[in-house]
Amino acid sequence: MSESVGTPGLWAGFIIFVLVLLALDLGVFNRKDHVISAKEALRWTAVWIGLAFVFNGLVWWRFGAGPAIEFLTGYLIEKSLSVDNLFVFVIIFGTFAIPAAYQHRVLFWGILTALVLRALMILGGSALLSRFHWLIYVFGAFLLATGVRLFFHKGDEHHHPERSWAFRVLRKIVPSTHRIEGHAFFLRDAGRLVATPLFLALALIEISDVVFALDSIPAIFGVTLDPFIVFTSNIFAIMGLRSLYFAVAQLLSRFEYLSAGLAAVLVFIGAKMLASRWVHVHALVSLAVVVALLAGAVIFSLVKTRRAAAPAAAQRASSGT
Repeated sequence: MSESVGTPGLWAGFIIFVLVLLALDLGVFNRKDHVISAKEALRWTAVWIGLAFVFNGLVWWRFGAGPAIEFLTGYLIEKSLSVDNLFVFVIIFGTFAIPAAYQHRVLFWGILTALVLRALMILGGSALLSRFHWLIYVFGAFLLATGVRLFFHKGDEHHHPERSWAFRVLRKIVPSTHRIEGHAFFLRDAGRLVATPLFLALALIEISDVVFALDSIPAIFGVTLDPFIVFTSNIFAIMGLRSLYFAVAQLLSRFEYLSAGLAAVLVFIGAKMLASRWVHVHALVSLAVVVALLAGAVIFSLVKTRRAAAPAAAQRASSGT
């Protein structure tokens, strides 16, 4: 496995820290099912982002600027790529008509399972790259191709996890019902155990997370090969994904150019991995490029939507006079 700043004690401490946060989340702060307001979601989003930056500061203090910059770059890449998950959440909850009061619980268990899957994928990927370094070029080519494909895709044509073969197999194996009774994932129906729409939504969230991880994890390996930095930046990014969903779900349509920005990030990281044998790109340069691409995509998106909204607002104003 690649050389890492993470000692067994740090790994254990971080995992315990995450489990405590999750226990407080569901066991104390969100014990009762309720609709998450935008204000509450924004507050929790700020908390998760704040915790990530505090941890980043601790990494800087303990290990220096290099690992800290790598953590921040990995965190921003994973956070931005996770925006695609938010579109998927909207589609999944709409497909199964999941009440807003139960959506947080579904996402909680989805994130908890994602933590385990991400850990296995990161540790496995790190071990493979340590033993077979040439895989870095395979990952680079994959990210380059993915970025090009993302740049040319139209609309939300890839946001349909319910069409995946894995979900179709699951529906055949697991009997289900359309009934929703509280936040139960399974019910007794005619003497047999059947899955509710909440479980099916959870399964789709897990399937989509694995698909998106195939892009995001290789991308972070393009920034650092340290499994501890990759894991912690990944986990901090997805831990705040639930609150971010409730905060910005209604605003996602405004970020029209975000996909183009994400595509550019993937192309940059992929090209960097392919050229790693001949060209060394400093971590600070990688961070600057990622921030510039994402910020540019967001700014152009907001400018365009504001310009598009201006004529409509002027027309409403004139009709009211």
